[in-house]
Amino acid sequence: MSMKYLRRTETVQHHDMDPLAGVANLFDASIVLIVSMMIALFMSYNMLEMMDEKSEVTITKKNEQGEIEVITKQGKEVKVQKVTDQKLSGEGMRLGTAYQLSDGRVVYVPE
Repeated sequence: MSMKYLRRTETVQHHDMDPLAGVANLFDASIVLIVSMMIALFMSYNMLEMMDEKSEVTITKKNEQGEIEVITKQGKEVKVQKVTDQKLSGEGMRLGTAYQLSDGRVVYVPE
């Protein structure tokens, strides 16, 4: 054999043999997919206001069992309150009456 055939070896670069090189790209692609799915979900439920820090949002929700939840967001704080139809007992006094106007606004009138 001649020497010219023995010297003909290809150099192998180490970064081509790294099996984890493609995992970083998959991770980046999955993060982009998750964020886009979250934005699509918020848009489908018309809840983009929930992502805005300056907006105040109130959502009333009724589940299959008939329980009502009121979700209120003020700034970064989100509160979930459950409404019950149980009769309350104890002492107290009536503070006023709330009226809903024809345009949907609620007005509280103290007594």
